[in-house]
Amino acid sequence: MLQYDADAPNRGVSKCVATHHEELIIMSIWRWANYFSQTPEIHRITLGEGDTPLLRSRTFGPARGMNNLFFKMESMNPTGSYKDRFGAASISHMLATGRQRSIGTSSGNTGAAVAAYCAAAQIDCQIAIVETAPMGKLKQMLAYGARLYRVRGMGTDPKASEDSMAILRQKADQPDAQLQISAFKFCRPGMEGVKTISYELHEQAEDAIDHVFVQAGGGGLTLAVADGFGDLVEHGQCRRVPAVHCVQPEGNDTIAGPLREGLTEGRNCQCTSNVSGLQVASVIDANEVIPACRATGGTGHLVTDDSVWETQKALAEGEGIFCEPAGATALAGALDALRRGEIQADDHVVCLITGIGFKDDAAVERMNAARECPLIDPAELAGI
Repeated sequence: MLQYDADAPNRGVSKCVATHHEELIIMSIWRWANYFSQTPEIHRITLGEGDTPLLRSRTFGPARGMNNLFFKMESMNPTGSYKDRFGAASISHMLATGRQRSIGTSSGNTGAAVAAYCAAAQIDCQIAIVETAPMGKLKQMLAYGARLYRVRGMGTDPKASEDSMAILRQKADQPDAQLQISAFKFCRPGMEGVKTISYELHEQAEDAIDHVFVQAGGGGLTLAVADGFGDLVEHGQCRRVPAVHCVQPEGNDTIAGPLREGLTEGRNCQCTSNVSGLQVASVIDANEVIPACRATGGTGHLVTDDSVWETQKALAEGEGIFCEPAGATALAGALDALRRGEIQADDHVVCLITGIGFKDDAAVERMNAARECPLIDPAELAGI
């Protein structure tokens, strides 16, 4: 049996060694285990997450004056989002600590990932759902056998969100349970797995990356990317961290605005954005994100919902990349930075494409509102 040697990353060689343990998929986040986890190998669950492609933009970037634009395709993970990195690390941690009840909250992608990995590990999964979560994501969670509860006001109203969090934390405060919320504040073992995005980016990029644009709800993903590059510097794998930028919808300004304004802490808001997955009205990881981004030379970017819809559609038509709105938000932020003159035409820029488009039915309908698919007779094909 073969297992990837975790000491090999960034040498450009995949060293394989014999092992008598249960077979693992070689290409997964666990090849970086020495960097982020102490979970014993026997307890590591994988569905093949990680090692997602880094694609150079063929048309979208060059047409807008960005000569070195790249997309990190996190939408190609097993359940369709970067949250599979979280699910793999967090549910494996549950197995290692003997816990059998997963209790968490989600706007969609975290729930899908946690539900899938709970199914793989045969762990009970209960999820409190943000009220506005797309039905497509709920169906995906239900398919994995999770028990779901939609909570009125959660995700858009700070008080409802905080009250829900308090109850969930109390329910999870049992020896057999673990809280599953994709934030460093609530579940650090899972978020440590998300740092593997940065490890892969450094490995995949042929030239040094100047900027990484990351969309944010609670901020955990942004913090993981910044910390992941910090790990590489600490391990002597790279000399500098790229500027890590935090992008949020204007209607959910808990981090990006304070970061740009020079503040040291985030702020709660009444969320008015309709970008699913980024509707997090409370300060969660914001107070760690702000100094982490600032230390890299990154800043905050606020974008309108309309600009996100436009970017999502243009990305599908211009690059063949079909992502959910949250997945296009980082790119909308990069375009804003270009217009401001904060990035240059030849800078090497990476945008995270965090989730696949099939997850949000309403967004797909919005994209295709002016399109038709008529039913015709065979003879009519000659005239089209």
